[in-house]
Amino acid sequence: MKNLEGFYNQRVQELDADITALNQKLFLFSSLRLFIFLATIGALYFASVNAKYVIGVLCVGIPLFLYLVSKYTNLKLQKAKIEELRNINLVELQVLNRDFSKLPNGKEFAEDIHFFSQDIDLFGDGSFYQISNRTKLSEGSLLLADIYKENSINEIKEKQEAIVEIGENVDWRQEFSAMAALTKTETSTHTITKWLKNYKPFVPKAMKFIPLVFSLLSMAIFVAYFLDLLPESALIFWLALGMVIVGVFTKKVTNLGQSATKMKSTFDQYNQLLAMIEQTDFTSDLLKKQKLNILSNGDDNSKVLKKFASLLSNLDRNNNLLYLIFANGFFLRSLTDCLAVEKWIDEHGKSVETWFNTIAFFDAYNSLGNFAFNHPNFTYPTIANDDVVLKAKNAGHPLLDPKKSILNDITIEGGQFFIITGANMAGKSTFLRTVSLQIMMANVGMPVCAESVTYSPIKLITSMRTTDSLTDDESYFFSELKRLRYIVDEIQTDRYFIVLDEILKGTNSTDKALGSRKFVERLVKSKSTGIIATHDLSLCEVANEHPAVKNHYFDAEIIDNELHFDYTFKDGICQNMNASFLLKKMGIIE
Repeated sequence: MKNLEGFYNQRVQELDADITALNQKLFLFSSLRLFIFLATIGALYFASVNAKYVIGVLCVGIPLFLYLVSKYTNLKLQKAKIEELRNINLVELQVLNRDFSKLPNGKEFAEDIHFFSQDIDLFGDGSFYQISNRTKLSEGSLLLADIYKENSINEIKEKQEAIVEIGENVDWRQEFSAMAALTKTETSTHTITKWLKNYKPFVPKAMKFIPLVFSLLSMAIFVAYFLDLLPESALIFWLALGMVIVGVFTKKVTNLGQSATKMKSTFDQYNQLLAMIEQTDFTSDLLKKQKLNILSNGDDNSKVLKKFASLLSNLDRNNNLLYLIFANGFFLRSLTDCLAVEKWIDEHGKSVETWFNTIAFFDAYNSLGNFAFNHPNFTYPTIANDDVVLKAKNAGHPLLDPKKSILNDITIEGGQFFIITGANMAGKSTFLRTVSLQIMMANVGMPVCAESVTYSPIKLITSMRTTDSLTDDESYFFSELKRLRYIVDEIQTDRYFIVLDEILKGTNSTDKALGSRKFVERLVKSKSTGIIATHDLSLCEVANEHPAVKNHYFDAEIIDNELHFDYTFKDGICQNMNASFLLKKMGIIE
């Protein structure tokens, strides 16, 4: 058994020690930097009578000062990453104490029309997304939500292997997350990939040679001018000619330069994440396949991305007036730089989206691996292909406090349909969400809250929390009918595990009983597999006519004039209902 609290506490202590050591180094280099600056100023003052001494002081003082500035900057970056690593471990300690307040709840990813996301606490405060999400990039957050909503039963074993591997590699996982957390970009990767796809080159191909010839002629004119073979007017004319040539493309060069300024930081920072993936040897097939997406022709694409960031930096130099005039006037540098950018886009532009998607994949899978690491008592389902759809021993709800959660066994075969009755608050809805989350998590490849699970992959579809729509002038009952119609349409084309909670609540009891029975009979005849919870005991009669239907219940007992629940899943039909008792207990009725 892992001592997770001890593990994360030890990490925080080690990182605190690293931060203390770095603070001492930062103070040292800051002091040295100040000392060198003052010493250089003082030396210049005393050496000002001798030009050679002045040059010597500057040649020593300036490089030394710049070196110290560089070291100080690197140490600050190192400290920022270690502080982020410390925050990562502090968050895990908070989560272990069931404090999820610092984690995004993902409510923006919820969908009204979806197979199950609106019913199983997938998004929102205290949701599964909130407790499991550790993504640091917006693209990774979106992908994680898509993974949860995907409802795919493909390659589950490969997903499991990938989550096991990335979960056990704690150092790599936290390092990647820390680096991703420090990635602050002005332009989103979506905007960049769209821009690259739509980019139209404007620099003529001839400019591959013209700037070189023009630069050689400029050098020749310089030499001729200094040898008094050409007048100053010839030099000015040549400068003006160069400016005119570049001036023809000024608007497009400026636009490209503005785009480059916005994109540069994204490429600068994402190439570090790309390098981390490239430099890691993965063993699971899924992670190896993802890594192959960022390798082409044997090249490390992090270096290719870094080169592009460098090319974009070159365009930034046009913001310097002297560079703008002389570099363009004599060497046509803007056109050379733009041509280099366009060549890179032509060779690699189509691959950039794949590189960004791969980074987002690892950001999302970091969350899945972290969840697996933090839940050592959870188990990876054994994937089978037999009559049993789900056989779970001691299954629990992953969002409940494990100290309070009651565990249950469940075995349901393909084509079986369970009708669950029970008193109010006895645990029916929680059980439905337990089963639903087990299926969703199993399909994602995650370990589930159970002692052991055998699972034959099946897609999930639910109807548990239908709401009316005031905006669309739509009644609750009509909203529910639309949801049931959606389920009926879906099961015509694919195999689903259906989870229903008290359907047809928006009509009278007689009509509800008849309609619910007809609907369940239709599902049973279609050989669908699933569960329905209901307060209507007459629905249990379906089991008398259809052997595939099984009755189960959750019970409640009144002991010493108090209501008690055992939250245990039992065979049969519930006989104890509690509404009238609660009304009396609360003084609502006599």
